[in-house]
Amino acid sequence: MAAPDLALALTGASGVQYGIRLLECLVAAKVPVHLMLSRPAQVVLGLETDLSVPGRPAEIGRFFSERFHAEPGQIRCYGPEQWTAPVASGSAVPRAMVVCPCSTATLSAVATGASRSLIERAADVVLKERRKLLLVVRETPFSEVHLENMLRLARMGVVIMPANPAFYHRPRTLDDLIDFMVARVLDHLEIAHDLMPRWGEPLTPTVGED
Repeated sequence: MAAPDLALALTGASGVQYGIRLLECLVAAKVPVHLMLSRPAQVVLGLETDLSVPGRPAEIGRFFSERFHAEPGQIRCYGPEQWTAPVASGSAVPRAMVVCPCSTATLSAVATGASRSLIERAADVVLKERRKLLLVVRETPFSEVHLENMLRLARMGVVIMPANPAFYHRPRTLDDLIDFMVARVLDHLEIAHDLMPRWGEPLTPTVGED
């Protein structure tokens, strides 16, 4: 595949739908994806979606590959402590990494370089290799600890993107709100999309609307 690879991690914050939709869009854009799900993320998947996602990394990779019609090998899924995964080393660092959704626990671990799991280690590698890291933080309200961690990472060049969808595109469904955030992530990754009109572009009228 010609497109550079990306790492996508889903952690245990509410809003797992953002990460699933982002994965779908990355697959459609022919981007190879290194996929990581924390154990809490798998719990949230069961709570917030109707998806029957299996528990083993290889099975998770096959599940999403079949669901989104990925090319062979396009989605590679790793376990939380799979230290032999390419994303654990600077010699195989992806061009960018997105944590979506990003829990405040993961935010804290990345800010302090904890590297206790593969997700945390992969983020640490992206930081040390000066690649792009986006954290779609999902929490409200933010405590002083959360804000200090975000500021610390922002000063390192990390893109802090709280899951705060806008309404200027007049969303009518939950999918519209999800797509707004996913579109902003894709913009920062410089991946073309048509998920929503941009600011200043005409909105598509619905039936019965003048």
